[in-house]
Amino acid sequence: MKPRDIIKRSGRNLRQAKARTILTASAIAVGTFALTLTLAASNGAQHFVDNIINNNFDPSELIVANDKSVFGRADSATPREYDSSFGQGLSSANAAIQFKQLSDSDIVKISAEPYTENLRKGITINLTYLTRAGQKKYVGVASTFNPAQHPDLSSGRIPSNLGGNDILLPEAYVEALGFKDAKDAIGKSITLTVRKSFDATDIQTALAQGLSAESIKSLGQTSVTEVPFTVAAVIKKPTTAQPGTELYMFISADAASRLNDIATKGTANYHKYNFVYVKVKNGNNSSDLIAAQDKLKAMGYTAQSTADTQKFLTDIIKVLQGIVAAFGAIAVIASVFGIVNTMYISVIQRTREIGLMKALGMRAKDVGRLFRFEAAWIGFLGGIMGSVIAFGVGTALNPWITTKLSLGAGNSLLIFQVKQIAVLIAILMIVAVLAGFFPARKASKLDPIQALRTE
Repeated sequence: MKPRDIIKRSGRNLRQAKARTILTASAIAVGTFALTLTLAASNGAQHFVDNIINNNFDPSELIVANDKSVFGRADSATPREYDSSFGQGLSSANAAIQFKQLSDSDIVKISAEPYTENLRKGITINLTYLTRAGQKKYVGVASTFNPAQHPDLSSGRIPSNLGGNDILLPEAYVEALGFKDAKDAIGKSITLTVRKSFDATDIQTALAQGLSAESIKSLGQTSVTEVPFTVAAVIKKPTTAQPGTELYMFISADAASRLNDIATKGTANYHKYNFVYVKVKNGNNSSDLIAAQDKLKAMGYTAQSTADTQKFLTDIIKVLQGIVAAFGAIAVIASVFGIVNTMYISVIQRTREIGLMKALGMRAKDVGRLFRFEAAWIGFLGGIMGSVIAFGVGTALNPWITTKLSLGAGNSLLIFQVKQIAVLIAILMIVAVLAGFFPARKASKLDPIQALRTE
């Protein structure tokens, strides 16, 4: 028999036992449903991570630090020898950590390297408060603006070379600071306030002036510096910002350095930086970027690329994807036994039919092929049922999930790809054929005389 005729015949045979076929296919559909949603969720998470990376990092830059602890990769269980360049920070679990910082001499050394096109200091300032005339005071964080960032704006524009005392203000502060709307904020002045460090020299001067200890303490608490900034643009609530930076306001590198110097002068952190961003010449060429990264590591620094960050996030997604996929795979494996059982029952019930087909000249390999095609049909039907239901449920729930997770426009948790679903169905058909191998083999080896004698 021709393969086309066998396919048609196998389909007719399954239609004659609809209930059994649907029940067996439904077992496969359960696993397909879980696997389809897992693939879609993986696609959505990967798309979201890619958006975060693309909207916040320059692929030609390296993040350079003087200590692995900055990236959370140091041994936290073994005592470390003290170093005078240590700074303090928090780990991802909010545990206090100490790490070596970069100094001005490190920055000069890195800037002098032939592969360095540009260097930006990684500065983030915890403001004492920000306000404007006649309004309440609010806490806030200011950070150096990264030209690779592409925030959505409610109003205004980002200057091609952000400088002076221009500031990009998060939309959440517009109403809080008494502006009518985002447009009203453009060109208006706000005040960023940082507390001036009260160092040993200041204390000695105060003592020489005859101030008491309480007065000196009070002076330290009130020693703040107010710096006016002009709102250049208002940033919409970000959906692809680095987690924890949603309320960051952005200023130029020079302005950030000035504020940081005010806040750290007289402390161990003065002119010290946790990390810097090094833009590599021809850094979009992976070989040049890796060469620069290796050179920095040879100099004793820790360098992390955008690709490293992306890989770290992607690995987390893959682990979660694997856990969920395992449950879907278990359902598929369980359905294999259902296929085997169904096919064996079919062989037993159709023994006389098989004997008749053989008596009429049907070859043994065609009989085996007939039952394998029936198994393939079951796998196909189960795959179609599961993927269609998953697609329908996912499409219906996507808007709700997007809103609940605040993923924002252009992002979805579930992204279905037809090619992936097609490959998944094809794999399920192969699995079904393998499950039906032994029942098909039994059918092909039946003796036609003995089969015709079967009651």
